[in-house]
Amino acid sequence: MLMVNNFYDLVTDFYEYGWGQSFHFAPRYKDESFNESLARSEHFLASQLKLAPGMKCLDIGCGIGGPMRQIARFSGANITGVNNNDYQIKRGNKQNVQGGLDKLCDFVKADFMSLPIKDSSYDAAFTIEATCHAPDKVGVFSEILRCLKPGALFAGFEWCMTDKYEPQNPYHRELKFGIEVGNGLPDIASTHDVIDALKKAGFEIVTYHDLHKDVHSPHQIPWYDSLSAKFSFSGFRHTVPGMMMTHAMVTVLEKCRIAPSGTVHVHDMLLKTAKALVRSGELEIFTPDFFFLVRKPSN
Repeated sequence: MLMVNNFYDLVTDFYEYGWGQSFHFAPRYKDESFNESLARSEHFLASQLKLAPGMKCLDIGCGIGGPMRQIARFSGANITGVNNNDYQIKRGNKQNVQGGLDKLCDFVKADFMSLPIKDSSYDAAFTIEATCHAPDKVGVFSEILRCLKPGALFAGFEWCMTDKYEPQNPYHRELKFGIEVGNGLPDIASTHDVIDALKKAGFEIVTYHDLHKDVHSPHQIPWYDSLSAKFSFSGFRHTVPGMMMTHAMVTVLEKCRIAPSGTVHVHDMLLKTAKALVRSGELEIFTPDFFFLVRKPSN
């Protein structure tokens, strides 16, 4: 967990600069903006969980709380974000106040492998591309189960290797390793591993599927398109000129000691990781959004 914490201390500002407040991917239609697609995926989670005013919900691995605030606005539910990174919590609390959502949204500083939360105290929970950092899938899912009331729902988007991933293929292994190193991840689980872990933790499976199964649909923009450096005025920061400009800027800032030592290295690493993500998406051996909806048994 220390590795993950140090990683996010360095990359949080880059993520927010390039991606906004919601650090995740989402299915996107051709008539839809990037931010609209993120909001729609967050509303989808809220709807699947049947969130409503007065309900208490956990956001496991909440980042700076972008999805938490979007879901609170949409549903009226009270959302508690779980995060073990002081810097992200500080940024998130500030944005909760600025958005007028500090009455609905709050944070608890904790390692999600050991939650300081009473048994059976929450009505629902969700995680968005966060439990891929867990060193033990059964362990983290068991902790979430413990915190939920009987009959409560848990939903998530998980980074997974798909059935098209070939462990014996050196190029596939190289791409997988590139994603892991660049995102501070342990071994990326397969979709089957995630479902097995949820069952072993004690959850009842409601449904699951890859949100990007139609990645090459003529009506959709592939999830990795925003990382592929195609020219766009609206997404200039993601283009080759935009990336080069950012890299030059952080180089100057580090040399002037305005940015901390290692900033240029981290930005360079993120650029290389983006290439691994794009190629893995093109080959369909990886998905950032394997959706699952599960329930804690009523008994």
